[in-house]
Amino acid sequence: MTAFDLATDSLFADQNLAVDALLRLGGTGPAQPIRVIRVMPDQFVSFGEGRFVVDTMLLNIRLADAPVLSAGDTLEIADHLHEVQGTPTRDTDRLVWLAEARAQ
Repeated sequence: MTAFDLATDSLFADQNLAVDALLRLGGTGPAQPIRVIRVMPDQFVSFGEGRFVVDTMLLNIRLADAPVLSAGDTLEIADHLHEVQGTPTRDTDRLVWLAEARAQ
């Protein structure tokens, strides 16, 4: 295990950064308990001459918890269901997924 693995594990174990979630691959089937770090930046979207602020939710998920992740997978966080939209990407060290999610 590398120093990056240990640092990633400690971040996801931190109660101030990560939260518990239930992952369902394909949105169905048995739920797998994992930890996620939520990032919720405002996103600016242009429509015609206007610019609007849109809420977004990005989720960091350890590859150790979810070796496979794709659009349509669902995560239940604090009794709220979220669906992965688009194709999740991995960091350069292949330790963490970054997935955009939308509330269902």
